[in-house]
Amino acid sequence: MKDTLKAKGKRQTGLQREYAFDYSKARPNRFAGKSLTETVVVMLDQDVSAVFKDVESVNAVLRGLIGSMPPLRKTGR
Repeated sequence: MKDTLKAKGKRQTGLQREYAFDYSKARPNRFAGKSLTETVVVMLDQDVSAVFKDVESVNAVLRGLIGSMPPLRKTGR
């Protein structure tokens, strides 16, 4: 769709009037960057997700597994 200039210098895009957005009245997103906790998304395979129905059950099993693992050693790399 070609843009054309009107007589007053405004750009006409061919969109209907109700779709015209006045960016001078826009405000920044007040919710952006306000995550209270750091979140990591992990994709589970179907067979695994069939066993774990909620976040709490996955976290409980992973915490139990972490508790049974030997402590990690830091390497000098």
